[in-house]
Amino acid sequence: MAQDTGGGVIGPDLTKGIAAAELADGGRLLGRVGDDQVLLVRRGAEVFAVAAQCTHYSGPLVDGLLVGDTVRCPWHHACFDLRTGEALRAPAFSPLETWSVEQRDGAIFVQRKRERAAASPPLKASADSPRNIVIIGGGAAGFAAAEKLRRESYQGSLVMLSDDDAAPIDRPNLSKDYLAGSAPEEWLPLRPDSFYSENHIDLRLGSRVTGIDVQSRQVMLAGRNTVSYDRLLIATGAEPVRLSVPGAEQPQVFTLRTLSDCRAIIERAKTARRVVVMGASFIGLEVAAALRTRGIEVHVVAPDKRPMERQLGPEMGDFVRSLHEAHGVVFHLEDTATAIDGHQVKLKGGDSLAADLVVVGIGVRPRVELAQKAGLSIDRGVLVNAYLQTSAPAICAAGDIARWPDPYSGQNIRVEHWVAAERQGQSAALNMLGRQERFAAVPFFWSQHYDTRINYVGHADTWEQIAIEGDLTAGDCVLRFKRAGHVLAVASISRDIDSLQAELAMERAAAITKAIG
Repeated sequence: MAQDTGGGVIGPDLTKGIAAAELADGGRLLGRVGDDQVLLVRRGAEVFAVAAQCTHYSGPLVDGLLVGDTVRCPWHHACFDLRTGEALRAPAFSPLETWSVEQRDGAIFVQRKRERAAASPPLKASADSPRNIVIIGGGAAGFAAAEKLRRESYQGSLVMLSDDDAAPIDRPNLSKDYLAGSAPEEWLPLRPDSFYSENHIDLRLGSRVTGIDVQSRQVMLAGRNTVSYDRLLIATGAEPVRLSVPGAEQPQVFTLRTLSDCRAIIERAKTARRVVVMGASFIGLEVAAALRTRGIEVHVVAPDKRPMERQLGPEMGDFVRSLHEAHGVVFHLEDTATAIDGHQVKLKGGDSLAADLVVVGIGVRPRVELAQKAGLSIDRGVLVNAYLQTSAPAICAAGDIARWPDPYSGQNIRVEHWVAAERQGQSAALNMLGRQERFAAVPFFWSQHYDTRINYVGHADTWEQIAIEGDLTAGDCVLRFKRAGHVLAVASISRDIDSLQAELAMERAAAITKAIG
């Protein structure tokens, strides 16, 4: 039986060894080495020892999924190499620590912690190698691309142009724990400020890009400055849709996209007694949950019959509504705001709601203006091929703006998911280096509501059937969204392995489709 030795470190002392018979092929065991929690995994004749917690949000890898010589985190689907500890997939970027393992006399012993592998040697330049890479955007895709380029030992010039006033942050936290007051601000940066200078990433905050000259390969900035590129990544993300009713410009009305937005909402929330949230989708309801956690009265106004019904169906919509109502949220559905008059939100249905604070979460739109002005192909987003390349040579696009050929659904899709943007940024980085890696990651996102996390893999704009397994009302279920018997997407609550297995099944199906095609 695993024993807690203090500080939450549990399991047998692996330096003293365990019987090899205790760890079957494909098995895993949680143990300790000194004060470190270590996960022991057997794959065939080999045994690996890695840190037991994901480097993203400390998810328990013992509850994850083993795929080949990798382990996937049960919470947010990060993936790690068991041999090296390398973070293979976002949302994790930092590697796991690893330990050397010795097998002798029918026992398994974990020895010293391994030194981190030295950085890869600089890439050998060729005639086609980029000397200057420019990234427009300081969000998920832009950061992931810059980090990946340096991790791949790209030695050329790397300029990152962001119109934000803060270095890249973990944006999902803005509507979750940070807004709720349960996560400190120092958790938000994806990397400390020193990371950019130490890795020779020229991060230029507050930079407004005014145009792209495709022929001369230059990016134009406000103030008539220019930056030349050999390869360019456009990762401009999305912007919130603004409320267009009289009074929407008042100082108590906010949208939530940036750290500055969130700070302003938190400051206003310190004295607010009642908030009205416009919109009952993911951002709106995560904001509602966060502000209820702060003890503020919350009213949600939305034109929908049910929360999240368009994304997750009626059954999940009813569950989400009941979950929020159990925490005191008041819904005003099938209604919209017609005006904000002082501290009153007037509704089309005739009601008037008092509000010290109004947060608008009615959707976002992709920021495609730069790409469109540059003459790139646009179709409800920036069109890219399987390598995330646009219609212009030397330019890639990634993140919320990119519409790409999804190998699983066989359709061009665009999603506004944080993890998908990070993974696209990583693939775009490799392709700007000439690797020709097809982007085939299955879309994934999670949404947090109080202590309930909804995981979602795949993509389903429409569906014919929702097959429900488990008990949705108890928050223990899997929902499979199907069309013509084909599973398009899977949503789950408290079924982490099912979510991981669904993602893997989609990856394998896409690989077969690609091979046949």
